[in-house]
Amino acid sequence: MNKTDIFEIIVRHTYEVIPELESELIKPSDQLAQLGANSVDRAEIVAMTMESLSLEIPRVELFGAKNIGELVDVLYEKSKSV
Repeated sequence: MNKTDIFEIIVRHTYEVIPELESELIKPSDQLAQLGANSVDRAEIVAMTMESLSLEIPRVELFGAKNIGELVDVLYEKSKSV
């Protein structure tokens, strides 16, 4: 799985959790909070993405990600070490 695949999974889950965003073009530089995702939405998007990737990592390891692109980077690196 490459970074583009992971990005597409995050976008898909973002649209599932916040359907009103479906008309928005989500970019790697976007922040989930700026897109209108509250903390519960963000946690759900991350949990759904990790489940899709079959990853079990502590959420604290994802806190450094400032935007969706950085979240993709972290998840990609973690997926390579599984």
